[in-house]
Amino acid sequence: MENVKDWTSTDYFRRIQAECARRRKRLSRRIGARGILLLRAAPQSRFSNDVDHIYRQDSDFAYLTDLCEDRAIMALAPGCGHGDYLLFCLPDTEAGVVWEGRRVGLRRARRDFGADAAFAVEEFTARLPELLKGREHVYCNTADADFLGRIAAACARSPRSGAWPRRFNDAGLLLHEMRLLKSPLERRLLRAAAGVSIAAHRRAWRCCRPGVREYELAAGILHEYNRHGMRPAYPPIVAGGKNACVLHYTKNTDALKRGDLLLIDAGAECRMYASDITRTIPVSGRFSGAQKDLYQIVLDAQQSAIARAQAGNDWNVVHAAAVRAITRGLVELGLLRGAVGALIKKRAYAEFFMHGTGHWLGMDVHDAGAYFCGGKPRRFEAGMVITVEPGVYVRSGTPVRQLRNTGVRIEDDVLITASEPRILTAALPKEADEIERAMAESGGAG
Repeated sequence: MENVKDWTSTDYFRRIQAECARRRKRLSRRIGARGILLLRAAPQSRFSNDVDHIYRQDSDFAYLTDLCEDRAIMALAPGCGHGDYLLFCLPDTEAGVVWEGRRVGLRRARRDFGADAAFAVEEFTARLPELLKGREHVYCNTADADFLGRIAAACARSPRSGAWPRRFNDAGLLLHEMRLLKSPLERRLLRAAAGVSIAAHRRAWRCCRPGVREYELAAGILHEYNRHGMRPAYPPIVAGGKNACVLHYTKNTDALKRGDLLLIDAGAECRMYASDITRTIPVSGRFSGAQKDLYQIVLDAQQSAIARAQAGNDWNVVHAAAVRAITRGLVELGLLRGAVGALIKKRAYAEFFMHGTGHWLGMDVHDAGAYFCGGKPRRFEAGMVITVEPGVYVRSGTPVRQLRNTGVRIEDDVLITASEPRILTAALPKEADEIERAMAESGGAG
């Protein structure tokens, strides 16, 4: 695991800023002199009354700026008289320090964050006509209706001389293509997040035993993130017994029961780069025979899918491998009856395996990027990072009594390379006997 000081250091900040500058330069070439990109920071989200949630920046905004402040706007305007890259943010004032602490402010926006020019965010509307003049295309977050309305209003108020934008384009069409391929620095941040996530899962295993509440394990997971200076990439799922059959279970309130399985889906976020790991472990420390059989089916499916996560393949190939392994296993267990091929054709497996086999991973846990290009599945390329997470969920109505209310999912983070896939989360055991041995050695299920 990387030392926390590595990725919080001044050196890391400078390296990330250099990477942001390269991204902006590449994007400027795509936009051209007749285009402009405008993005605003994520608004602060209210927790209750006058209390806010802990702030998280919009991923696209952070990808280009690394600025973690609300009430900020960036403009990428090639050929602008003020320079190509402009930041609008709140000035750093002594009065503001008392309530919120130091802001980046206009001077540091230029000095540390690479802006060619910086202005108070209140000036944005007044300066907008100047920025838009002569532009044909505006790239922005078209889902941000309020911000889009402000830009459109500025165009409407301006004299019509044919020198105003004629089209509004979704910035994601450009940015999300860039975000799909991870640089060496991004991969290092993903590995750091994975390392802390693995430690968090192992901590939960040490504390796992009958009678412990799901939220107690969730608290240990979050503590592990916090002590390494990280935050959750998503709310942890700690689902014992039948709760594992709820795909996005986050109540985490029940007591663990002897003989049940426990599904933990939890991942840390390092400088806005996510990890996403799922393991299923026995609450009592050992799988029953039927549980181990079901677990092995999911593990075989995951290993078969990961083996196909190679450059040139696509999501359909990965998913098909998992579906075939799971369908075959469900027939062997008596949960499905019939020929494997026919069962796959009519999607009989979907009663037990109803979700996809994975997703893109990066700054968002379900990361940006199209899954289809030109109507065809996107082929994997070296530098993409995905999760591979097949699962089987057996609810109460199954004829196989020993497996009722049992859910198993296994998930790893995988880097696509020019050769074999590289599993970023391989250090966390997933063979059934390895899990049993790890729990016994750590004192879990005691």
